Amino acid sequence: MSRPLVISDCDEVLLYMVTHFKDWLEEGQGVTFDMIGNDFAGAMRWQKTGEVVEPTEVWGFLRGFFDTEMHRQKAIPGAVEGINALSQQADVVILTNLTDRHREMRAEQLANVGINARVFTNQGPKGPALKAIMDEYAPSRAVFIDDLAQHHKSAADTVPHLRRLHLCGEPTLAGRIACAHAAGDAHARIDTWDQALPWLLGELTDQTTEEAEPA
Repeated sequence: MSRPLVISDCDEVLLYMVTHFKDWLEEGQGVTFDMIGNDFAGAMRWQKTGEVVEPTEVWGFLRGFFDTEMHRQKAIPGAVEGINALSQQADVVILTNLTDRHREMRAEQLANVGINARVFTNQGPKGPALKAIMDEYAPSRAVFIDDLAQHHKSAADTVPHLRRLHLCGEPTLAGRIACAHAAGDAHARIDTWDQALPWLLGELTDQTTEEAEPA
């Protein structure tokens, strides 16, 4: 019989990203980053003029960060221990929205903090990629972890039998982003690994778990 499977996002689930991105922008790129609401693109403004950075330039900065600055990213508290505890009970893979050329960089980055897992890259909604992974592994049970509500919606539409945990480990974002659990697209919303791990282990071992409210 196949093992259970955990499919986890990386940024803001396993590793901090936006705080390191902000530091990099403000240190040397001439851009300030100040989240107002949940508008990521609108948070970026040119320091000299105060004008909003255009979307094409936002993507350029994101590519530049992941090309050269991934070493800045630190692990979210409890994430390394949590994902490695899950790996004792299940296969663990990472599904990250980066280009294919970043796949090995991401795998190396995670290995450097103590997470050794197969990495899948993706662009856009994650539902189709999740289905492909599920088809390949054919797990007995499976759980998906991500910090963005739109990916839970895509997962719910494409692989509805996949259990889904909305987890955002970045405190500056957690209260601003849409909640997939409140929308009915995730089975739980838990933003700390010490609380998420028991829920996840319960899902993998087929124990009945209460649906969790935001932590």
